[in-house]
Amino acid sequence: MSLKTNIDNGIKDAMRAKDQDRLRTLRAIKSLILLEETSGSNTGADLSADVEMKLLTKAAKQRRDSLEIFKSQGREDLAAVEQTELTIIEEFLPKQLSEDELRAKLEEIKARVGASAPSDMGKMMGVATKELAGLADGKVVSAMVKALLA
Repeated sequence: MSLKTNIDNGIKDAMRAKDQDRLRTLRAIKSLILLEETSGSNTGADLSADVEMKLLTKAAKQRRDSLEIFKSQGREDLAAVEQTELTIIEEFLPKQLSEDELRAKLEEIKARVGASAPSDMGKMMGVATKELAGLADGKVVSAMVKALLA
């Protein structure tokens, strides 16, 4: 079942349950999907799973960034809204890798690419971002790659 179908079903369920937070978040995701479908870069067909994943990852990252900003400015009311939306979006994303699983994957990528010095970070990050897309946050991956190559 496509993401769009899952979101549509989720919207119906949220309306029945009168869950305004969930409804707002799912409508925002549906809006992103519709915008992408009607953009010039899409051929008019349904979005691929890859594009859907990128949209969800981008939406989750936006919520995380906003959450950090609101917390740093002491706006707990707005931070709570962002946290709720982030939790709902993460339901549709694949399970994130744990720190140990991420380290193991990066060690395997490091061996495969032949990276050994900090100057090899670009090589390693190129492969890591493609393989770990949607499975780990880019900032965490970058920090761990730096640590492995240091």
